[in-house]
Amino acid sequence: MTEPTGRPRRVAVSHPRTRAARRSGGYVPRGELRAMTPIGALYLRSLIRSQLRLSFVVLSGLGLAIGLLPVLAVVSPRLVSVRVLGLPLPWLVLGVLVFPAMIGAAAWYVHAVERTERQFVDLVEHR
Repeated sequence: MTEPTGRPRRVAVSHPRTRAARRSGGYVPRGELRAMTPIGALYLRSLIRSQLRLSFVVLSGLGLAIGLLPVLAVVSPRLVSVRVLGLPLPWLVLGVLVFPAMIGAAAWYVHAVERTERQFVDLVEHR
């Protein structure tokens, strides 16, 4: 019998806590979560509840900040007539301050959700 002369088969190895391993879709939590026992359902509800809470915090903060701009214009009409670089101040605030605030809030939300998911995975894996 002769041995094969080809190269050995390559195998990709990654640690289960790396982003690539978690993104691949092959990760399944252990025990209660996999079997969807009452404890696993409780863990899952807790994760969903914490993510929902984060989304409400971000949306209410942005909604409050943007919703107060018209109130500020009604309370202080002088601000509406102020011009900066030839542009009305309300337009400048909407164009320059609101969009970066939305992007910052979205980036913070993604960071917080990923941190919550990492904590969830650690809780399930170390149970």
